[in-house]
Parts: sequence; structure tokens; C-alpha cells
Amino acid sequence: MIALIQRVRRAHVEVAGRTIGAIGAGLLVLVCAERGDGASEAERLLAKILKLRIFADDAGKMNRSVQDVQGGLLLVSQFTLAADTAHGNRPGFDAAAPPELGRRLYEHFVARARAAHPEVATGEFGAEMQVHLVNDGPVTIPLRIGPSAT
Repeated sequence: MIALIQRVRRAHVEVAGRTIGAIGAGLLVLVCAERGDGASEAERLLAKILKLRIFADDAGKMNRSVQDVQGGLLLVSQFTLAADTAHGNRPGFDAAAPPELGRRLYEHFVARARAAHPEVATGEFGAEMQVHLVNDGPVTIPLRIGPSAT
């Protein structure tokens, strides 16, 4: 699975002009399931995100996790993270999980996040969404967890 993590001061996602998920300070996480991913990849990715030390401690050093600072999580599905741009100018998305598997893994990821963290908001799988954020830092970190990744 792939995630693009953005440390934010606030973020929200809209569908058809209506806000469906919002957080204050925390992490906006764009999530993509790839072919071959399963529940274990989703769980490993979530564990890494929850413990990733990208918030400042009292000395200003990135040494605290989203759990340490009690920040929010806004989880948004985004299959375009699996884009292959190696050939030509039109990205290919063959590496992305098929929609049914992508939905199942995204929903599993969200359910596990809600069980492990007190503030979790989401986008809507497969919807045309507008994501609004105030990036803090900016801090933006890509993560990939796969069957062969550690």
C-alpha cells in the first residue's frame, strides 16, 4: 500500500460541496491499495503512520507522533498514487488494486485506524472529492508498504 502523509494545521474533504470529513492539527493521509496488497499491508502501513515521529517536541525537533500530540487523522482514498509515469505523458494505473479490493482495503484501514486512534475522519471511496488543507511545515512524506517492503 502507498500513503502520502501531510502534516496539517487543518484539513477537510468535500463531496458535492458538502464537508464529509474534517480535522484540526494532525495528518492528512492519502491512501492507495496496490495489486497484491492485503490486510497485513494495511495494518503495517497504519502502524507506521501512527508512530511516525514528524511533530515537534519542546526543543523543536521532529520527535512526536500523531498519537503523542493527539492529532487528527483524515484518511482519503486516492488510487492515483499508483500512477506509472515511466512511458509517455499519460499515467497508467495498472498497479492500483481493482476497485472492489481497493474499497475493501481502504475500509479495513479506516476501521483499524478508528480502533487505534481517537479522531479519524474520512473521504468517500470512489467519489469526486475536493481536499482542502493547510500544510504544516510543510511536511509531506511518502510511504510504501508491500509484501516485499519492510
